[in-house]
Amino acid sequence: MILPGVVFFIIFKYIPLMGSIIAFQDYNVFKGIWDSSFVGLKHFDNLFAYPEFYRVLKNTILISLYKIIFGFPAPIILALLLNEIRKMAFKRTIQTVIYLPHFLSWVIVGGLVINLLSPNYGILNELLRYFGFEPIFFLQEPGYFRSIIVVSGIWKEVGWSTIIFLAALAGVNPDLYEAAEMDGAGRLRKAISVTLPSIMPTVVVLLLLRIGDFLDLGFEQVYMLLNPLVKSTGEIIDTYIYEVGLLGAQFSYTTAIGIFKSIVGLILIVGANELSKRYTDHSIY
Repeated sequence: MILPGVVFFIIFKYIPLMGSIIAFQDYNVFKGIWDSSFVGLKHFDNLFAYPEFYRVLKNTILISLYKIIFGFPAPIILALLLNEIRKMAFKRTIQTVIYLPHFLSWVIVGGLVINLLSPNYGILNELLRYFGFEPIFFLQEPGYFRSIIVVSGIWKEVGWSTIIFLAALAGVNPDLYEAAEMDGAGRLRKAISVTLPSIMPTVVVLLLLRIGDFLDLGFEQVYMLLNPLVKSTGEIIDTYIYEVGLLGAQFSYTTAIGIFKSIVGLILIVGANELSKRYTDHSIY
């Protein structure tokens, strides 16, 4: 039963690792991996010598932090709210509605965001005009871009992410709620003292996995909304790799960036796992 999964990881995860050797070469497409000249850590030196890389790294770190601070708790809060709904028909309707955005591609969602924030006919700017304010060019203002990325990401994925937490909530022992009620606990107190501690192992594991992907924000979302006016605050490592690596044909340099991302992710997940094991007794290994 596990053979298809093993084959998938071998073909698409482990074999491609051999291509990482080009990070230590001046890779030439026509010469191939075996005939390209070996240059050692040259591209890693260049990585930290380019000022633009620090700008891209800063943007990636800030957006990722915002997604963890605001995006990670969102499905937990939503799952807790859905868990309090007693009318199953209404609950299932709400769940279906909030799940739907997950199945839309970022091409569609990006178009919706652009139309929503349009200075000419966007709903938000129409509301600003109604209250007497001037329209705002949201997608052309660097100060708004990170917030737009975080909010649109939450809207698209928050419903789908609640599935795991709802499953964890279904496993909470009902006797704990009855005991809390006998002690006079209301809904808020039961959520804080019973529900959250019961699903904490699930929360910790998912948080650790999210920390491991700290520098991996995904290419599609940012690329769909990015434009030259907001590159100073919106360009991230993934879009930088696309522009420099694929469009600029600097394959060795961008492979070095990929290795850098992997090393940082490994350090973060191992460190966070050890801290979690020490202070919460929950970990992924």
